[in-house]
Amino acid sequence: MSDILVLFYSHSGSVKELARHIARGIDSVPGMAARMRTVPKVAAVTSVAAPDIPDEGAPYVTASDLAECAGLALGSPTRFGNMAAPLKYFLDGTGGEWMRGTLTGKPASVFTSTSTMHGGNESTLLSMMLPLLHHGMLIVGIPFSEAALTATVEGGTPYGASHVAGAANDLVVSDAEKQLAFALGKRLSAAAQKLAA
Repeated sequence: MSDILVLFYSHSGSVKELARHIARGIDSVPGMAARMRTVPKVAAVTSVAAPDIPDEGAPYVTASDLAECAGLALGSPTRFGNMAAPLKYFLDGTGGEWMRGTLTGKPASVFTSTSTMHGGNESTLLSMMLPLLHHGMLIVGIPFSEAALTATVEGGTPYGASHVAGAANDLVVSDAEKQLAFALGKRLSAAAQKLAA
């Protein structure tokens, strides 16, 4: 089995939900498996460190997860058209992996959730690609051959899977958003398998 790292930060649960559907898509490719990981919150002033292992959900990511993965799906909520600070903080600390070429030549995808339809989902996806390109990764998006991409009135872009959660975070991940997340995971997993061959 080859693992695809599904690395995400989720504040309200929407990105975590997208991550689960991406993982299902990854797992649908024989010989491939999703490895779910997250990052701890960050704060300007920290009086108590986060535990080494989260109380619930996916474990925190480590450098070995990056080295061992055959590909990467990176997810974050939108923060003013960019990824959230906890994920950016983790990526900012991957200089050693960049120097060693740990991720070079591996495929990667991105996914996000925003409060509003025009809340920066596409700019967040594009900005998340930048560090991955610096790492030498190969970006995998969602082609328009995916019927849900041209029919969705919610989230979903050719740049990656997305969700529109609503200003009160009360909109659940729609069927179209689930289909596109699954399709992205499956496509990423198949690309990793082909590249490994």
